[in-house]
Amino acid sequence: MGDTDTNLANAITAIDSLDGVSVSKSSSIFRTEPQEKKDQSWFANQVVSVTCSEYVTAHDLLNNLLEIENTLGRVREERFGPRVIDLDVLLFGNEVIESEDLIVPHPRMTERAFVLVPLHEIAPQLQFPDGRGLTEVLGKLEYKVDADQIWQ
Repeated sequence: MGDTDTNLANAITAIDSLDGVSVSKSSSIFRTEPQEKKDQSWFANQVVSVTCSEYVTAHDLLNNLLEIENTLGRVREERFGPRVIDLDVLLFGNEVIESEDLIVPHPRMTERAFVLVPLHEIAPQLQFPDGRGLTEVLGKLEYKVDADQIWQ
């Protein structure tokens, strides 16, 4: 899958170059064991916070992220399988979106330490649209962090 750190850096550069989008914060890179399909290499995970102009919608952002994935060589062959890059819209302000191609907040993010730990690093006071705090949600998960590795 190539150099995962370089893939993440290239994705952040591409996101920051989008019209009406700027990267405001990025977490450290965390190594995480595969969750669903175990017989593959560990993943590199990172969370970024972006600021969008008022004309950029969540769907616009998603479509741009999908284009970036394609540009970086993502091939969708196997669900939960190895991939060069995987970019998701986790939250979009306080919006709640349920459409065929986009659900915000991301439907599984509150179950995944590999999402919440890096998110907590850049936004510890974050409140989800339902009013729950990030620290509260993270506190309900069973996981272990050692340096840059997360086990769940």
